[in-house]
Amino acid sequence: MLLLLIAIQYPLWLGKGGWIKVYEMEKQVELQEAKNSLLALRNAKLSGDVKDLKDGTRAIEERARVEHGLIKEGEYFVQILPADKASSSISEDTSKQAGGK
Repeated sequence: MLLLLIAIQYPLWLGKGGWIKVYEMEKQVELQEAKNSLLALRNAKLSGDVKDLKDGTRAIEERARVEHGLIKEGEYFVQILPADKASSSISEDTSKQAGGK
């Protein structure tokens, strides 16, 4: 009788559709759902970018300014350096002028 009970329980616990396999599959499903939610957020952002690029020119202009350095006619490009870079470039300029005299 005990042998029959063990024979019946084996597939339930260790078989192809046993509890251990079900637990492992549930973990895989949870991981995949987490990945899917991250991808859904990324897709929503990209969809918004596509809509902006199709509908308005502001997004195109902003991308051209940032990525390609677009400057409109009549505009001036001003670059402000941090204090440590500005002082080092000034000292380099003064040393070049002093060495050149």
